[in-house]
Amino acid sequence: MNKQELIATVADHSGLAKGDAIKAVEAVFDAISATLKKGDEVRLVGFGTFSISKRKASTGRNPRTGEPMTIKASTQPKFKAGKGLKDAVN
Repeated sequence: MNKQELIATVADHSGLAKGDAIKAVEAVFDAISATLKKGDEVRLVGFGTFSISKRKASTGRNPRTGEPMTIKASTQPKFKAGKGLKDAVN
């Protein structure tokens, strides 16, 4: 499912117009992104938890030349599925 299919499904299930469903889906994505950017987590009971993970700087190798290179520190988003979502899938 891509973003447009998600919007269509939200519109069908909620009875919203497609334009309103677009705004709703975008608002959810924006709220999750903004919360993670602040360093907080988003916990949706029964669905899962969005959080961030900090990666330290490390040394790697350039696959083409074999030269050592520095990989800078970064922040990665992560998602851990909740019990409700796990049960729904299995």
